[in-house]
Amino acid sequence: MRFVVVTTEEAEHDLDRLSDALLERAATQEDFDRAVLAMRTVRSAVEALTETAMRCRKAGDGKDPFLRELVVPFGRSGYLALFEIIGTVVVVAALRHQREGDYH
Repeated sequence: MRFVVVTTEEAEHDLDRLSDALLERAATQEDFDRAVLAMRTVRSAVEALTETAMRCRKAGDGKDPFLRELVVPFGRSGYLALFEIIGTVVVVAALRHQREGDYH
């Protein structure tokens, strides 16, 4: 099954926040390039949910089979995207770095 992926306004703000945090810490061109690559990797993984959404792990207590979490490895850690499958639509609700406490 192929899904349509949409991101909420909150998820877009999360992407901006994560990107800003990386760019603020960038001290060299290599750091800057890595920050750009990290965000491209996240966006690409989110776009791939069109085909991989049902393969992602269930989120929370696992009682809702349509609330899922995408793990996006990057470097020694990575990112997480919380999403819900509604029919043929994947709604990305939030994103965070794996080292952050939880979604907002």
